[in-house]
Amino acid sequence: MPGVEECLREAMTIPGALGASIVDYTTGFPVAMTGAAPNEDHEAAAAGTAEVVQAAQSRSLFVSAVPHDLLEDLIITTAGGYHLLRLVHTGFDSRLVLYLWLDRLRGNLAVARLRMQTLAEQLTTVTQPQ
Repeated sequence: MPGVEECLREAMTIPGALGASIVDYTTGFPVAMTGAAPNEDHEAAAAGTAEVVQAAQSRSLFVSAVPHDLLEDLIITTAGGYHLLRLVHTGFDSRLVLYLWLDRLRGNLAVARLRMQTLAEQLTTVTQPQ
């Protein structure tokens, strides 16, 4: 998939970035990954990412009163870091999530969230069918 590697390279330039990946959240498969992963296991992190997104999208956890209100991102905070999950909304299947592991002391959550939004939008234009 063109653009995936560039997207992850850009994600790793976000101050405090420890690792990044693009995950198919319907399967838990890591499409691409770079840098470190929690517990040094990218596959387990991808599976966990998929589970969190699926849970957030289930009606029992995430119910919006606004019609067509799409889930954009999720932020999980831990003692040592932030885990940002940005859904990549496309016109054809929207199965991808951009994941960033951010060091809590060196990173800026607001800046990282805005950069992730831009990266997801850029990735969307690259992955659109021609």
